[in-house]
Amino acid sequence: MNDIPDDVLKKAAAGGLESFEAVYKSLSGFVYNVAFRVVNNRQDAEEVTQEVFLTMYRRLKDFRFESSFKTWVYRITVNHAINYGRKASRGKNRSFEYDDEMQVTVTPGVVEAEIEKEYVNTVVEKLLGAISPEQKACMVLRGMEGLSYKQIAEILEVNINTVRTRLRRAREILLSLRKKVEYERV
Repeated sequence: MNDIPDDVLKKAAAGGLESFEAVYKSLSGFVYNVAFRVVNNRQDAEEVTQEVFLTMYRRLKDFRFESSFKTWVYRITVNHAINYGRKASRGKNRSFEYDDEMQVTVTPGVVEAEIEKEYVNTVVEKLLGAISPEQKACMVLRGMEGLSYKQIAEILEVNINTVRTRLRRAREILLSLRKKVEYERV
């Protein structure tokens, strides 16, 4: 995430569309990546990203510049992704959606590789679908973003022990499911 000068943020907070566009251009990839890691679906990540920027546009005027802007953006993004994930988990009966990249014509020489890739994607989706959105957010912020427990606690506005518990439980669930998947494959 690129650092955005305070004067650009203040102009955007005052309603400057050009400044907000600069904020959007600087943050859109970062917000999308964090959202995607939590919701694990491109279309859902795009929706979360739109919601995040709508929220930022409405609430930027309330940002006091007393805390880190990066933490503020993380908090909004992760909270939207968690809420979206909760809504999506209520409708778990959705069918598996293939991206355009997965719908390629396969030649006989790469059939086995494509089957393995499809299997791995299915396993990853099952594993990530087994943990709660809150646990997934902690896993993303810790494992993929490299944040400390303290930073995660600040972003999610929870106690540091809650972060530790969510991570431990998520790891336990993922390990037990991974063992089951490996056993089923044999």
